[in-house]
Amino acid sequence: MAHEPRTAVADGRVADPRRWTILGFLGVAQFMLIIDVTVVAIALPHMGADLGLDREATTWVVSAYTLAFGGLMLLGGRIADLIGSRTVVLAGLAVFTMASLVSGLAESSTVLLGGRVAQGIGAALLSPAALSAVVQLFDGEERNKALGIWSGLGGAGAAVGVLLGGVLTAGPGWPWVFLVNVPIGAAVAVALVRLLPAAPAGGESGLRRGSLDVIGAGLVTAATGAGIYALIGAGDRGWADRTTLLLLLGAALLYVLFGLRQRTAAVPLMDLALLVRRPVAAGTFLVVSATSLMVAAFFLGTFYLQHHADHGALLTGVLFLPIALATMAGATVAGQQLAAMGARLLAGVGFGLASLGFTVAAVGLGTIAVVVGLTIGAVGLGVLFVVAAATALGQVAPHESGIASGIVSTFHEFGASLGAAVVSSVAAVSIAGSSADGFVDGFTLGAVVAVVAGSVALILVPGRPAQSEAADGGAW
Repeated sequence: MAHEPRTAVADGRVADPRRWTILGFLGVAQFMLIIDVTVVAIALPHMGADLGLDREATTWVVSAYTLAFGGLMLLGGRIADLIGSRTVVLAGLAVFTMASLVSGLAESSTVLLGGRVAQGIGAALLSPAALSAVVQLFDGEERNKALGIWSGLGGAGAAVGVLLGGVLTAGPGWPWVFLVNVPIGAAVAVALVRLLPAAPAGGESGLRRGSLDVIGAGLVTAATGAGIYALIGAGDRGWADRTTLLLLLGAALLYVLFGLRQRTAAVPLMDLALLVRRPVAAGTFLVVSATSLMVAAFFLGTFYLQHHADHGALLTGVLFLPIALATMAGATVAGQQLAAMGARLLAGVGFGLASLGFTVAAVGLGTIAVVVGLTIGAVGLGVLFVVAAATALGQVAPHESGIASGIVSTFHEFGASLGAAVVSSVAAVSIAGSSADGFVDGFTLGAVVAVVAGSVALILVPGRPAQSEAADGGAW
């Protein structure tokens, strides 16, 4: 078989002739991480019925994964910087694959949720290390092309995940939404052991004392976990219940401690100074809002179509396909129109379409209305994901792009946890019973949140940056 041509890169190194093949295998690994949210969404009602999961436990099947993934992602990226991306990619892939096996074989909620947490830990190691490997393998225009392919995995993962979830759940059963990762993960691991070159570590001492902010990672994960636990339980305890309020207060205090830790740590996980820059703050707000709304739509939609409308898993997966494809279409159009329309106007359009979609679903509340409404909303959410990334990363200096990207990715996963928790509590009466009132409340909340977030975005998101603004990183 002919080798790919060797290409010189900027620092004099010779590009690996197998770089596009390696990108393909790394892309498959990343693809598994992405679809593990949407592929599970279709199977949730069946998991709940077979394992006797209540509403809270069912919600944690989504939130446990995204919480561990988001809370530890910055730590995973830091480890990759210190000991090299190859080692961390292979370790993360091994953990994710074994955790998928545990989740698929689970016969109790405890084992299933433990497996989901372990999957999130593996994903937090694998995803940033894989992206680091891609950056090291490519240079110049090839790097831009490779990163474009990498970014496109998000929309494709959502589209494939919903259909694959329906096919697997209706066919061999819900455990296979996890078990399918095992042979794929093993095959990718074998290939990457042979293909992926060793990358230089970040220092001679490797994981030296103080180089990993484990305390910071624990604080931010615990803070978000406490908040998510409070929001999930609010559906049963009540939003003004003392336990709910104390948990939210505890989450706030833990976030404050995390902020203090980042100011005193020798090598902090997160550069808090970036978060107060208007573009990064705006992009982070957009990605949290858009991801929360997207997961809320998937969560409400899958329970409505399967529990209330009595459609099977396969048909539900097929009905979700236009919703996922609409997300991709919105992202494509936004990428083409961003320069012409500007981020602020596009953000307003995105939230407007999202609000309209949730409104159609709430008012019509039938199979057609839910699918059509969520498809309309998905176009807007696809727009928002592109605007969020462009806003947060478009004006940072090259040496800050890695940490800024890590911040956006972290808040993407936190947004997923938040969306599942809140909408699960608001729609608790319908998820746990036969009434449709909770679905109406959930879709209505989505519409209201989109309107409020859109109003904030029109103020917070910068317009077309002036030359001086771009030069200083987009200060307030």
